[in-house]
Amino acid sequence: MKDLLKVAKENKFAVPAFNISSFDILKTIIETAEETQSPVILEIHPLEIEYIGDNFISIVREYALRSSVPVVIHLDHGATMQDIIRAIKNNYTSVMIDASHCTFSENVEMTKRVVEIAHAVNISVEAELGTIGDNGSSEGGASEIIFTDPEAAKTFVEETGIDSLAVAIGTAHGLYPKDVIPKLNIKLLKELNKQINIPLVLHGGSGNPDNEVSESVEYGICKVNISSDIKSAFFTALRLQLTSCPSIYEPFKVYPPANEAAKKVLKHKFGILNTIGKADLY
Repeated sequence: MKDLLKVAKENKFAVPAFNISSFDILKTIIETAEETQSPVILEIHPLEIEYIGDNFISIVREYALRSSVPVVIHLDHGATMQDIIRAIKNNYTSVMIDASHCTFSENVEMTKRVVEIAHAVNISVEAELGTIGDNGSSEGGASEIIFTDPEAAKTFVEETGIDSLAVAIGTAHGLYPKDVIPKLNIKLLKELNKQINIPLVLHGGSGNPDNEVSESVEYGICKVNISSDIKSAFFTALRLQLTSCPSIYEPFKVYPPANEAAKKVLKHKFGILNTIGKADLY
C-alpha cells in the first residue's frame, strides 16, 4: 500500500479500495481494473473473511499476482490484534488498525504496536483518527461523527509511524437515506493535508457527490473505500435476474447481469478518482 499510494499522491489520483466478499465480485473488480488499466485495492473486512474463509485468500492472491495492474490486498477495519495477525498470516500486503473509538492515547498505543509488527514483515499500516458515521452498514461506524483534528492528526502520525491515515471529514459507512445529502468538509481536508505528509484515506465513499469526492483527491486523498455502491448494484441486478428468470440455476447464467451492473459502477468510480490509465505509472 505504501508504494501504491506514494505514486497516487505524487500524481494527484486516488486508488479505490473495493470490499470483496464473493468470487464474482472479486472477478469483476479485477476484470474492470485491467480493462481500464487502473491500480486497485482489494479489501476484506473481518466479517467478510469470517464468511468467505481463509482459503479464499489463495484465490485473491492468485488474481492479484496474475493481474496486469498493481493490486494491494488490504485488511479493512481490523479492530483487534487477532484481526491483524490473521491478515498477516494470510499474506495481505496492507492492514488497517481501527482504534478510533478508543481514547487518543489508547489509539496511539495500539497503532504503534501494529506498526512494529507489520513493518517488520514489510506490510503497510493504515489507521484512523476521528469517527466515520454509520448508515446501517455491517462495517459499523459512530452515531456521531467526530471530525479529525489537524493538530492531533499531526501528532498521531509522528508518534505511530503509520503509512496512511483515514480521516473523518463527514462521511458515513453504508448507503445514505434518500432525504440525506452528504457533504464533505473540504476546508478541513485542506488543513489536514497541510499538516500531514502521508497519504490520506476517505472511508464511506459510497453515496457522496462525485464532484466532492473528485475534489478531495486534489487535497491529499489517495485511497477511497467503496463497498455499498458496488454491492447494491450487484445484488439489485441479481435479485432482478432471479425473479425474472426463476427457472435458471447455472451460475454462468445467473451472475453475468449482476457482474455487468457492478462493472458500470466500478468504471464510474475509477473515473471520478482519476485512476483510469494510471497503471502505466508503476
